[in-house]
Amino acid sequence: MAIAFSAAANAYGKAAKLISETGETSPGSTGSEAQTPDFAALLSSSLDQVTEAGRASDKMSLDMVNGRANVVDMVTAVSQTELAVESLVTVRDRVISAYEEIMRMPI
Repeated sequence: MAIAFSAAANAYGKAAKLISETGETSPGSTGSEAQTPDFAALLSSSLDQVTEAGRASDKMSLDMVNGRANVVDMVTAVSQTELAVESLVTVRDRVISAYEEIMRMPI
């Protein structure tokens, strides 16, 4: 699935580059949407947040083993990381599904 995801990300990047080069916006848009972050930036930000949550969870687990943290804080940190990973996997699955649907469209 990693290949399909990277192919979808590459296709989106190429489309975004073409749109930015031509200066076109989607039909019905006012141009104010151009100020919003693009999909690649949102995805990168999400990956950074998941990575940071994982690091915090690992640190909390090590602190628990060394007796410097309580169980509730550790379980909370691990649960937050688990939720972040599950959310990211859901987004990945939706992106792949959308890419596959686009690839099935007749030209």
